[in-house]
Amino acid sequence: MDAWRIFATALFVAAGITLVLLTMAKVRERTGSGGQTAVAGAIGVAAMLVTGVLMVTVLPAAVTWTIVVVAGVVVTAMVLAS
Repeated sequence: MDAWRIFATALFVAAGITLVLLTMAKVRERTGSGGQTAVAGAIGVAAMLVTGVLMVTVLPAAVTWTIVVVAGVVVTAMVLAS
């Protein structure tokens, strides 16, 4: 396994955890429901897990780094907007 794959996946996971937490906070704020918040968190973690496994195993470098950059930009925008 290449070192760049591990590094890119680690960056994605760091951004992904932040995205999941921000999404859960937005869902909790809008609905006030703990159940819907848990569902949003579970979906976010599952999507992050699948994407992370694909990044570490089969996706080409350009796609992997594009995902990392997009996740970073989205996290930055969400943090600045909240």
